[in-house]
Amino acid sequence: MTDSPAWSEQDSDTYRRLAPVAVPSRDHQLATIATLLPFEPTDAFEIVEIGTGEGRLSQTIAALFPHARITALDGSESMRTATTERLAEHGHRIRVDSMDLAAEDWHAHLEGVDAVVSSLVIHHLDGRGKKRLFEAAGERTSARSAFVIADLVEPASPQALELFAASWDESTRLQAAAGGQDELFDLFRSTEWNIYRIPNPMDQPSRLADQLQWLKGAGFEVADCFRLEAGHAIYGGYKGGAGDGRIDYASALRTARAALAS
Repeated sequence: MTDSPAWSEQDSDTYRRLAPVAVPSRDHQLATIATLLPFEPTDAFEIVEIGTGEGRLSQTIAALFPHARITALDGSESMRTATTERLAEHGHRIRVDSMDLAAEDWHAHLEGVDAVVSSLVIHHLDGRGKKRLFEAAGERTSARSAFVIADLVEPASPQALELFAASWDESTRLQAAAGGQDELFDLFRSTEWNIYRIPNPMDQPSRLADQLQWLKGAGFEVADCFRLEAGHAIYGGYKGGAGDGRIDYASALRTARAALAS
């Protein structure tokens, strides 16, 4: 990873305030990731979340898969505290731990797990760092594993850059207005959160096509993009063939909305 400013607890606080409006269709994002996991609701499996934030995704997965064991990793102490509190009801099934995304020592958590998920985190790695992460996941995870990612991606053309910038602004404005929180759209603009408008050295999105190739090269035989909105893509790969999602989308969406409302 190239040298860049470090994520701070102030950034964590800003993210917590902005996420309800700045993450496009956040409920659908969570539901999509859960639906893409190749497991039955009754299956027992091990999963790692890279960059758990407030724990909303892990909360959604824990509710939909009551026999899953989740390791939730984050570099922010306040985010880990929020996740621990949010997932306390799931007891021994949840482990919350710290990580330094740019380091590789935490890759040991991937050993033998059956799925890896990540939301809005790995764009802080440069291309080399992402490729190495995918390779580590390919080497360490089980033969049935999936790697599902929601993240910002690099536009492939000037037209795409302008589209990503404008559609992210509009998505945030509409979600803020719908909740009667226009001040959050003002915060989105004043903090220069839209990296497609004002690049930030801490953010290093890579092109989607490159990342799909890196996933395939790492041993995830089927790699694809499953959703794209305002520069936010949901993509990933499966070992041993295409994933067979066993959670229906409507159920996942209800569970995601409950997690966001709690």
